[in-house]
Amino acid sequence: MAPATSPARSAKRLIGFSRRTQAIHPHGQQSPCGPPAKKYKSMTDIMARAPYAVVEREDYGDLSCEQCGSGERPEELLLCDKCDRGFHMKCARPIVVRVPIGSWLCPECVGSNNRQRRIKSFSQRKLIDFFGIQRSDNDHVRAASSQDAKKRRRRSRPLVMHKRRRRLLPFIPSEDSNQRNKQMNSLATALSALHMDFSDDLRYLPGMAPRSANQAILEDGGMQILSKEDMETLEHCRAMSRRGECAPFLIVYDAREGYTVVADAPIKDLTFIAEYTGDVDYLKNRESDDCDSMMTLLLSSDHSQSLVICADKRGNIARFINGINNHTPEGRKKQNCKCVRYNVNGECRVLLVATRDISKGERLYYDYNGYEHEYPTHHFV
Repeated sequence: MAPATSPARSAKRLIGFSRRTQAIHPHGQQSPCGPPAKKYKSMTDIMARAPYAVVEREDYGDLSCEQCGSGERPEELLLCDKCDRGFHMKCARPIVVRVPIGSWLCPECVGSNNRQRRIKSFSQRKLIDFFGIQRSDNDHVRAASSQDAKKRRRRSRPLVMHKRRRRLLPFIPSEDSNQRNKQMNSLATALSALHMDFSDDLRYLPGMAPRSANQAILEDGGMQILSKEDMETLEHCRAMSRRGECAPFLIVYDAREGYTVVADAPIKDLTFIAEYTGDVDYLKNRESDDCDSMMTLLLSSDHSQSLVICADKRGNIARFINGINNHTPEGRKKQNCKCVRYNVNGECRVLLVATRDISKGERLYYDYNGYEHEYPTHHFV
C-alpha cells in the first residue's frame, strides 16, 4: 500500500527518578558532593525539534520540483510547510499517494527524524506488554501435540485421486527466540513511530460503525465463505501470535517506500501472513479522509452501509505491507501476496495470503485495489 505517513500526535511522559545523597566509588571512596555534569543537546537536535513558521511567497508561478527540476503538472506539486520548496508527489521519497489534507514536510526536513526510525531495543517485558502475549507453562505440551498432529496427517493415499481445493498454510515462526524478539522489536518500533497501538482484531469504537453493521450477507454479489479447514489455520495462527510466536517478518524503513515488510525466512505459497486489522468505520465517514492505510471491508449495494478498516491508530504488521503499481508490468511482477475478503462466521474479514513462494529477504507486495480498481496506484513503486 502507500508509504506510511500518519499525522504525529504529541505525548507526555512522566519520568520518575530516585535521588541519592552519596554514591560509593568503585574503589571504596565516596564520590564528591555536588550535582552531576549536565549533558547538553547538540544544536542539530535543537533545531530539528524547534517550531517553524511557514513563509508565504507572493508568487508561486516559477515553482519547480526539487527532484526532477520540472514545473509541469502543478496539480501534483506539494509545498513543504517548513522550507517552502516544491516536490512532485511521485518524486518525493517516500512517494505521496494522496494530496495531504494537513501539513506536509519534504524529505530533507523530516530527515532529522531518521534516527527515530532505527530499530529500538525493547525489553522482553515491554514486548510482552506491547503485544499482549500470553505466557503458559504448557508450551512443551503444545509442541508435542503439534508433532502428533503431523503424524496423524501422514495417511496412506487413496486408490482414487480427487482434485482438492488447496488449503491455507499456517506461518512457521522462527525457532530462535532471539530472532523472534528481533522481529517483534521491528514491528513495535514501526508502530510506535506512527503513534499506533498494536491490535490483532477489528475494533468497533463509539462514533464509528458498530459490530452489528459488519454482516457478510450485505456484500453486493455475495462473499466467499472461509472453509472449516482454513478457519482452523486462522485460529492456529492467532493462537501462536498470542503466545509470542510471531510470523517470520521484519519491518524495515526505506527512504523511497517508507516502512515495508521483509520475509525473515522462506514463505511457502498460500501461507497465511496476517489479518488486516484496525478501526471499522462507514465508508461515507471516510470519503474525504487522507489516511493512506484504509482497506475495504464490506461493499454493499447500499453505499451508506459499506465499511472500511482504518489502520491509522491501531493495527498490526498488515498495515506495513506495501501495494504495487498495478499499471505497469514491472510493478505487477513484484506481487507475491494477495488480499482476500472472507465471510467468517457471518462477518467480513480481510486476510493477506502468499500467492507464490517467497524467499528470505524478499519484500512483500500486494495489489491494493484487489478487484475494485478504485484507488490510484500510479505513484506506487
